[in-house]
Amino acid sequence: MSQNNLKEEIMNVLENSKIGTLSTVKNNKPYSRYMTFFNDNLTLFTPTSIQTDKADEIKANPNVHILAGYEGEGFGDSYVEIEGTASINDSDDLKEKLWNENMEPWFDGPNDSNLIVLEINPDKITLMNIKENSTRTLDL
Repeated sequence: MSQNNLKEEIMNVLENSKIGTLSTVKNNKPYSRYMTFFNDNLTLFTPTSIQTDKADEIKANPNVHILAGYEGEGFGDSYVEIEGTASINDSDDLKEKLWNENMEPWFDGPNDSNLIVLEINPDKITLMNIKENSTRTLDL
């Protein structure tokens, strides 16, 4: 699989799998939670509150791991593993762009002072569980 085809396959997983796990590290232990992800090319974004443990964990250690994809269909149901660096983005433009009604139970709108966006820049992306029975890592 060429790097261009690999990137297309990864983008397909990211576009079709908005829910994934975000793992952070606190006191040398991993913590995972389900998150909703949006992507712009290979950069991922996920809204959250500044008052969450994950925000504190990322401030202390920005290294994260994400799993996205896999719908329970077994072999050939591909997913991605992403190792990356997260940062807190509180851009009003980005919050407005990502805002949707599903966020209303947690926030009073895109201008809620507790709303932030975690921006994840990938260091490594691996396509897993592909039919060729191997993994493929995208050159970044």
